[in-house]
Amino acid sequence: MKFNLDSMDAAHQNTDCIIVGLFEQMKLTPAAKQVDKISKNYLTALLKQGDFQGKSGQTLLLHRVPHIKSPRVLLVGCGNESTLNAREFRKIVLSSIKALSTIKVKQVTSFLTELDVKQHNLPWKIKQSVFVSAEALYCFDQYKSSKAPQPTLRELNLFVPKDQSGPDCNLALKQAVCINDGVEFTKNLANVPSNICTPAYLAAQAKKLGKQYKHLTVKVLEEKAMAALGMGALLAVAKGSAEPAKLICLEYRGTAKKQAPIVLVGKGVTFDSGGISLKSADAMVGMKYDMCGAATVLGTLKAAAELKLPLHVVGIIAAVENMPSGTASKPEDIVTTLSGQTVEILNTDAEGRLILCDALTYSERYKPAAVIDIATLTGAVVVALGQHATGLLSNHEPLAKALLEAGIESHDRAWQLPLWDDYQEQLKSPFADFSNVGGKQAGTITAGCFLSRFAKKFHWAHLDVAGTAAVMMGGSDRFATGRPVPLLMHYLINQAR
Repeated sequence: MKFNLDSMDAAHQNTDCIIVGLFEQMKLTPAAKQVDKISKNYLTALLKQGDFQGKSGQTLLLHRVPHIKSPRVLLVGCGNESTLNAREFRKIVLSSIKALSTIKVKQVTSFLTELDVKQHNLPWKIKQSVFVSAEALYCFDQYKSSKAPQPTLRELNLFVPKDQSGPDCNLALKQAVCINDGVEFTKNLANVPSNICTPAYLAAQAKKLGKQYKHLTVKVLEEKAMAALGMGALLAVAKGSAEPAKLICLEYRGTAKKQAPIVLVGKGVTFDSGGISLKSADAMVGMKYDMCGAATVLGTLKAAAELKLPLHVVGIIAAVENMPSGTASKPEDIVTTLSGQTVEILNTDAEGRLILCDALTYSERYKPAAVIDIATLTGAVVVALGQHATGLLSNHEPLAKALLEAGIESHDRAWQLPLWDDYQEQLKSPFADFSNVGGKQAGTITAGCFLSRFAKKFHWAHLDVAGTAAVMMGGSDRFATGRPVPLLMHYLINQAR
């Protein structure tokens, strides 16, 4: 969908529909007041009849409002003006686009950007309008023989008052469109089934991006090269599968200046059966999404390249399939990692940390300014934080703070958990340097503690997106969200400043 900024008032709009907001207690927003005045109190009369109460997210489509050029006016309830926050604003925008998704409109102008949202400015409202509108219209039916009719809505104009239009608003729109492209790329890739999306498929997608953007180079390490380097942990996960592992390395150079790179490391388990520590049948549904970390790295690099950020960013994707077989790793196997540390594998279903630890060690060769790994790592983070917040652990407080702030700015929020040495005790092994699991308690934290042992030479943060990268409720309620691409892109944009 195409997004534009538009300073034309409601009286002169002639798009297929204009969207205006109304608060509870019959309070009209500025655009609604204008429509009401031109239509000789048409809205006021309607409200007095009680057909519309202005409840948050309530919608009412009006046709041929007197003296209004646009043939349709969509009224959207905005709730209580004094409590309008970021969450409510997103809900209001979502309701408006959903209401128009089944109507034959092509071009729409939204005046919801004039709403006063607590602690957020106009550029923020522009960005969120783009993100939420695109999400409302997103559909993945690539593998359906009978496809649902596509929404006719193709263009959304966002109202910006003339006295507030300027470079900040134009930049916000440009950033939002590029970030959304990255989000949709991530969602599309994550939604592909695992019989198609294999490690080789991920490598092919990375190479396509490398051909698309001239400042993006891609190389892929095969199993033989990884074995020569000593990536015993990563290869131990891949042993049970007929699909060869890949280490996919992307390097984006958006500046000629010599600059220590920001490295993004993605977990790319294209299907996770649990290996010999086999999951139950129900628990395997949704495990195609165990590569969302990898999809996030690709989507973020695509958005950064599209936006031409003046940064040096490296993406490292550890891509494997975790399967049970006669050659698969077994509980109590001991492997030697690329760092030289040994790990006793007590649970083969804790495989994400095994592939990430070698990828983290590999990132040392880039002499990074910061390393951020993204992984659907633990079910424990879903129990702790649900589907609203990404789990964050870090060995560097300024990096953690920057990511948390980027999450608030993008409304792709994270919550920091402690990385105290006390939790390291749970990883003790009598036979190796440490084990890959630390028991039932604090599972997300002990996973972070494991990874921290491979991140001592650089500033590092870990994003556990098991609850946020995809919704996996079983049955038909399964879909990728594209998170945390917005968080990472706002972090990168802030670093570019």
